[in-house]
Amino acid sequence: MNFHTRKWIKPEDLNPNGTLFGGSLLKWIDEEAAIYAVIQLGNSRVVTKYMSSINFVSSARQGDIIELGITATRFGKTSLTLHCVVRNKITHKNILTIDEIVFVNMGDDGRPVPHGKTRITYLRDRDLEGPDSAT
Repeated sequence: MNFHTRKWIKPEDLNPNGTLFGGSLLKWIDEEAAIYAVIQLGNSRVVTKYMSSINFVSSARQGDIIELGITATRFGKTSLTLHCVVRNKITHKNILTIDEIVFVNMGDDGRPVPHGKTRITYLRDRDLEGPDSAT
């Protein structure tokens, strides 16, 4: 699991109980997952199709630093399935897990289009290979 984004919990992120508002966290997850999908598929036109059940196992409070971990688990013909874990950066205690977040690769016409990807790609892999390397 690669942890890509960190958030510092501020007063505006809290619910009336003084803990992290779930809606704020889900917004951050959807945004980070979409960025991950865009990078993996090489297309800025991706849409969230599905999120499996969301399991809040603990909470965060003001001043906590959380981190979002996302990894690709499956490549479909036009889709990409991701897994997400959110944890407290300091204690490493899990806050939330989402087993499946599915994104669909879209064409210019707004319809699903095959992406041709079969494995996770990291920018540093491309950087190390250089422009003249064969892949």
